[in-house]
Amino acid sequence: MSEATGTFSVEHLALTHEVLNQSSPLLDYNAYATDTALREAVRRHGAAWAEDSLSAHGALTGSARVIEWGFLANEYKPQFESHDRQGYRVDRVRYHDAYHQLMALALEQAGLHSTPWTEPGAGAHVARAARYYLQGQVESGHGCPVTMTFAAVPTLRLTPRIADEWLPKVLARGYDPRNVPHMEKAALTIGMGMTEKQGGSDVRSNTTTAQPLGAQGPGQPYELVGHKWFTSAPMCDAFLVLGQAAGGLSCFLVPRWRPDGSKNPIQVQRLKNKMGNVANASSEIELRGALGWMVGEEGRGVPAIIEMVAMTRFDCMIGSTAGQRQAVAQAVNHTLARSAFGKRLIDQPLMRNVLADLQLEVEGSLAMTMRMGQALDRSLAPGGDEHEKLLLRLGLPTGKYWICKRTPFHAYEAMECLGGNGVTEDFILARLYRDAPINAIWEGSGNVQALDMLRALSRSPEVLDAWNAELAKTRGASAVLDAAVLAVQQALADPDEVEYRARRTVDQLALTMQASLLLQAGNQAVADAFIASRLGQAGERNFGTLPRGLDLETILQRANPRVE
Repeated sequence: MSEATGTFSVEHLALTHEVLNQSSPLLDYNAYATDTALREAVRRHGAAWAEDSLSAHGALTGSARVIEWGFLANEYKPQFESHDRQGYRVDRVRYHDAYHQLMALALEQAGLHSTPWTEPGAGAHVARAARYYLQGQVESGHGCPVTMTFAAVPTLRLTPRIADEWLPKVLARGYDPRNVPHMEKAALTIGMGMTEKQGGSDVRSNTTTAQPLGAQGPGQPYELVGHKWFTSAPMCDAFLVLGQAAGGLSCFLVPRWRPDGSKNPIQVQRLKNKMGNVANASSEIELRGALGWMVGEEGRGVPAIIEMVAMTRFDCMIGSTAGQRQAVAQAVNHTLARSAFGKRLIDQPLMRNVLADLQLEVEGSLAMTMRMGQALDRSLAPGGDEHEKLLLRLGLPTGKYWICKRTPFHAYEAMECLGGNGVTEDFILARLYRDAPINAIWEGSGNVQALDMLRALSRSPEVLDAWNAELAKTRGASAVLDAAVLAVQQALADPDEVEYRARRTVDQLALTMQASLLLQAGNQAVADAFIASRLGQAGERNFGTLPRGLDLETILQRANPRVE
C-alpha cells in the first residue's frame, strides 16, 4: 500500500534477486591464440607456416555463432526415414542445419579431410591435427565422417583404378549433403562398416559374403550380402566394408548409388540410440545384394582396412585431446569469475591443484598427439623415415589407448569444477562427458589397443628400439623419468603373463613418452609437475593430488582461455 496514493504496488514482487557471482559464457575468443601449449607444439613440430590460418580457424571455432552450431546439432538429433511419402525406399537421415554448417566448416573451409594429401610437405599433418583439435572443441560428432573420409585415402590408393575415379571427389574441398548419386556431386564423403553382431573387433568372424559379378580381384565388382552392426554416418556417399570372398576376408568400396543411378541396396535398419556422439548418426545396415568393388588384394581385407584404421586412431587421439582442452578452458573460465568464502575459486589452493592437474593432462596428451603428427609427416615424406614409421607403430595404439581412456575421468573432474551447472545440458561440460567414452571404444577398445601394442612388439621388435631411441633424447634429465623408463623396459623383457599385464605396460609406455616429450618441449614447470605427479607418486590417484613445491601459476596461465 502506497502511503501517498493509497494504491497497492506489485513491482517489488518481481525483483526477487540479482544474478551475481556467475561466470560469463566462454564465447567470441580465439581458441588458437589463447592456447599456449598448442601454439608451441605447432612451432616445435614444423607447422609454424600455418599459424595465420590456424589463428583464423581458432577465431571461428571460438565464435558464439559456431559454438551455437555445436549445441543445436546435438539438441536436434538425426532422424531416419526408411521410405518417402510415396512408399519408395530412400534410407535417408535428416540432420539439423547446424550439423551441415559444421560439416561445411570442416570440409570446405578447413580441409580437415584432405589437406595433408593434397598439399603434402613438412608439417602438413601437424597443421591439420591442430586445425582438427580446434574444430573438435566445438562438437565431436560431425568429426566422424570427416575422419573416415580423411582416413580412407591410403586404403583407396591400394587400387589405382578405384583411386583414379574416386579420389578427386573425395579430396575436393566441398560438402554436398544431397541424397543424390555420387556421379552428380563434386565432393564426396566416405564411411566405414566393419563390425558385425557376432564378432565386434574380431572381424575375421564376419559373415558378410562377396561374390564376383564377373572377373575377380582388385577393382572388380562384387555382390555383397550381409549385415553391419555399426556403420557410422550412413549418408556418406560410399563405405569401405569387409566381406568374405573366395580367397578370404577382403575389403570393398560400396557406394550408396549404383553407376546407373539406381539405389544400391544398402538398407538402414535403424539408428543407434547412443549416450553420446548424438549429432552423428550411427546405424545398423543390411547389404542385400549391394554392389561393391574390391580394394586391395583378395584375402587381404584386414591389412587394407588397417591403412584406414591407423589414421582414425590418430584422429581419436586428436579428438580426445580436444575434449580435454575444452573441459579445462570451461573450468578455468568458470573459476576466474566465481567466488566462494571470500575468494575467487581460481585463487583457492585446492581448486588450483585440481585445475593445474587437469591442464597437465592436456599438456601430456597434446605433446604425444602432435609428436605422432610429426611422425606421420616424416614417415609419409618421399623416402619415408623408418624411425618415424616404427615410432607410429607403437605410438598410435599406445596414444589412442591412454589419451582416450583418460578423457572421461578428465571430463568428469572438470564438470565438478562447475558444480551443479556442469551437469546441465545448457553447459557444454555435460556433452563433453557424454561424448568422452566414444573415442576410447571406437576403432578398438582398450584391450584391443593394448594387445595391438604387444602384437607390434612381437612382429617387429625394432619398434621398441625406435621407442627407446626417442626416450633416450632426455636420458639424464630426470632421475624419476629414467627410473620409470627402466621399469617399463624390464616389464617388456619379462615374458610371463604379458597379455595379463598389457594394460599396465601400455600405461607406463604412454606416461614415460609424454614425460620425455614435455621435457623436450622445454617448459620446466610443466615437465617437472607432470613427472612428479604421474611418475613420482605411487598408486592410483585422483586429479587434484599434485605434490607440493610446483609452479602452479605457470601451468594455470597456460590453461587460461582468456589470455592471449
